[in-house]
Amino acid sequence: MFATGDTIAAPATATGGALALIRISGPDALSICDKCFKSISGKTLISQKGYTAHFGNMISPDNGEFIDEVVITVFHNPHSYTGEDMAEISCHGSRWIVAETMRALVAAGARTAEAGEFTVRAFLAGKLDLAQAEAVADMIASGNRASHTLASAQLRGHYSAKLTEIRAELLRLASLLELELDFSEEDVTFADRTELNNLLAHATSEIERLSCSFSLGNAIKEGIPVAIIGKPNAGKSTLLNCLAGEDRAMVSDIAGTTRDTIEETININGMGFRFTDTAGLRESDDCLERMGIERTHKALSSAHIILYLADCHEVWQDIISEVQRLNITSEQRIAILLNKCDNEQLLHDVTPSEYDIPVIRISAKYGLNIDALKCFLSDSIDTAALYSGDAVVSNARHYEALQQAATALATAREALNTGLPSDLIAEDLRQVLDAIGTITGEITSTDILNEIFSKFCVGK
Repeated sequence: MFATGDTIAAPATATGGALALIRISGPDALSICDKCFKSISGKTLISQKGYTAHFGNMISPDNGEFIDEVVITVFHNPHSYTGEDMAEISCHGSRWIVAETMRALVAAGARTAEAGEFTVRAFLAGKLDLAQAEAVADMIASGNRASHTLASAQLRGHYSAKLTEIRAELLRLASLLELELDFSEEDVTFADRTELNNLLAHATSEIERLSCSFSLGNAIKEGIPVAIIGKPNAGKSTLLNCLAGEDRAMVSDIAGTTRDTIEETININGMGFRFTDTAGLRESDDCLERMGIERTHKALSSAHIILYLADCHEVWQDIISEVQRLNITSEQRIAILLNKCDNEQLLHDVTPSEYDIPVIRISAKYGLNIDALKCFLSDSIDTAALYSGDAVVSNARHYEALQQAATALATAREALNTGLPSDLIAEDLRQVLDAIGTITGEITSTDILNEIFSKFCVGK
């Protein structure tokens, strides 16, 4: 997967559109294209300047048979995405044209790229660090403003730069500590202990802040988990269908219709919310319904936001008693939705407010006051850090590495404060350096790269 001496080609767009883009990269990219392309101007691509586009015919290198009219954009190394000679072929989106163009390029000397191989080459050429390379896949997968902002910040190196700065300072001091070992008999000190202590405190603070941002970042990346819970026939499935704008869940007057959880991701005010419609909470002798209720409790425990749906005609104290039995954690947000307010009087009735829980009156059936619910959902997620440009971690691999770095930093600080020898402190610092290095790619392995880039699409 990581061979860089050959030339690779692959479609970079999904099939079925009006146009398609095929990329080719490697030392022979332009000469291979010249075997399959006849420019209207008669000039060869290899002789053209970079960042120029050329119109002509794509042909079979075997017999010169016409395939399609195309536009080819030329890139010369190192000024390309991969750092190699590269071309992008824009052709019509027919499956046959794309397949024949790929067949022509392979016949002329290219090979079909593996998943993520273009970005692998960009990483190996130093065009992107590893965190930025991973952000490429997140950019492609982003389905709303928040996830796009998150991925684009990582792609532009927002927290890579911060980690690289910390790592460079730690590396300098670790080297000085290790230098002291060569002069141990002279009792010479090269690394200023006060400076080292201050740097370790700063690094600890930065890594803790990045680690704390993972909860927000991962939720935005995967979709904010929202559990819709309540008694049977409260209107949970109707609410999900209302928010989704389509019939995603079966609706019935029969209690216990929903036996299993149903998930739907919905874009609200630029953020993705992953709603889970759950089985109604009640005692039941039905085996299947009990299994559904168990999954309801599981969805409840993993949700960031809980929407407790109740019939507005229920006794208020009974609703509060049910909510108090849910064991909501301090990190979870909850709102009580009083449903079936199908007329103006019910919708504007006053609800007791002696409990610190937002109460929203709605009609899921008729879509009344749903905007107020959407505002509650948006306001429940603090995106100030995201949109102010602060680094936010969304990658589980990065979070694990930060946790390892934090543990090693704590050990290093303890070793420094208790006066342990330089070699022990230096060893702890090396563990911090290695953990940070696995995020940005200074320290990596083939196994890590295989795991990361195997998730990419072919052509990226």
